Amino acid sequence: MSLLIELHYFPSIIWYKKLNEFSHIKIDQYERFQKMSFRNRCIISGANGPMILSVPIAGGRNSKLPMNEVEIDYKTRWQDIHWRSIYSAYNRSPWFEFYKDEMLEFYQSRLEKLWDWNLMLFKWTIKKLQLDHLNIEWASRPKSLLGPDELDFRNKISPKNIHEYDMEIPRYSQVFEERHGFVPNLSIIDLLFSEGPKAGQILQAGT
Repeated sequence: MSLLIELHYFPSIIWYKKLNEFSHIKIDQYERFQKMSFRNRCIISGANGPMILSVPIAGGRNSKLPMNEVEIDYKTRWQDIHWRSIYSAYNRSPWFEFYKDEMLEFYQSRLEKLWDWNLMLFKWTIKKLQLDHLNIEWASRPKSLLGPDELDFRNKISPKNIHEYDMEIPRYSQVFEERHGFVPNLSIIDLLFSEGPKAGQILQAGT
């Protein structure tokens, strides 16, 4: 069966687990931007608990443009803010030094479109998770019709319902676990910084 899904900003762990459950994945670049979604936000965990990182959108979050046309707003130094938050949250994690230089380059780049930003980060995480075996296709035209064996999973993972998937998340050691307990369904970078090359194996366990 094939999975149709939208692209997020440093997606949650459950997003990657869902990809790993299907033999074929189609990522829709023409679906409409949705406000209050993971398309332009991710969740990390710092000293004071979970925090949301949000990429500002040109024209405001009420944009109705297709994802591949949504532009990033650079009026604020959001990349500096995000990087400082990531550094503060993970600089003591086991694998931060291993990944930080490559990740810092992302936050020093300036891409015009949100789709291109998300895609750049997605390709990097797929490589680091060693999930290159995934058969991924990009929707080649607007309003692609679902095939008979295609599951539409767009908008199924959102900030409003993310905790519905908590029980599906494998346990791993987190930086502030002693302070906050295990926090499930954070961004994939939480798993990468915590487990390094083992992160992909942890994702595939139980799928």
